[in-house]
Amino acid sequence: MAFSLSNFFGNKASQAKSNDSIEAIIKDVENQPYGVTDNNVLFAGLNELGGYFFFQTVIVGQLHIKCKTGATLTFFGDDFELQLESDMPEFESEGSSIKGRSITKIDFQVEESEVKKLEKATLNSVQIKVKKHNLVFKKSLVIDISDEEE
Repeated sequence: MAFSLSNFFGNKASQAKSNDSIEAIIKDVENQPYGVTDNNVLFAGLNELGGYFFFQTVIVGQLHIKCKTGATLTFFGDDFELQLESDMPEFESEGSSIKGRSITKIDFQVEESEVKKLEKATLNSVQIKVKKHNLVFKKSLVIDISDEEE
């Protein structure tokens, strides 16, 4: 599942109010959210490049960080837990045209065997730990945001 990062910097974002609510972020970004916290929205997808798998994440919201020690991503589900390490120890948030909103891109290494387990899992939340930040994104909060079916 790939997504375009141009959606995170597009004109729609510059037209939004400076109120940085979760609803405003979700409305501004054309991609489907993967999970939410009180102040951040996680957009994510699995990509393969040259036989290597990466779980790409983009956090949009109040998280603004400069990191040199990497991050961990943990999936929690029904009888399931999988922890991934970031593929690069150094990354940093970028500002956006919306005051108080940052964009943080982190890629995580994932083995092909873990991809299969992840695809079969029923997920409840996703946790990203970076420096002293412990962000728990609830998956259940974003289901059916754009769907009108029940």
